[in-house]
Amino acid sequence: QVQLVESGGGLVQAGGSLRLSCAASGRTFSRYAMGWFRQAPGKEREFVTAISSSGRTYYADSVKGRFTISRNNVKNTGFLQMNSLKPEDTAVYFCAAGPPLAPTTGNEYDYWGQGTQVTVSS
Repeated sequence: QVQLVESGGGLVQAGGSLRLSCAASGRTFSRYAMGWFRQAPGKEREFVTAISSSGRTYYADSVKGRFTISRNNVKNTGFLQMNSLKPEDTAVYFCAAGPPLAPTTGNEYDYWGQGTQVTVSS
């Protein structure tokens, strides 16, 4: 089992930045890929970004160049740095742990955090 806890969400103005954290406990975090997904009200969950166990990164086109995913395997923590935030980035953000190669499909991930709200005002 892997337990994931997100933090760092909040309210920010458009153009601002937030850094989300995902603290992992349980089985060896470094063996898993970590993904970030988001879900806005009335919309389906969507892929945001993922990092494989070896450090390869993947981004949705909508966040490329603005968001950066990283991980610290010593501290069992993942991060999502979000810059140049837009109102359309408003959503609940979830981190997930899954297969090492970092799939971009949510149903391939085995473990999920409870989510953290990000609200971007215009």
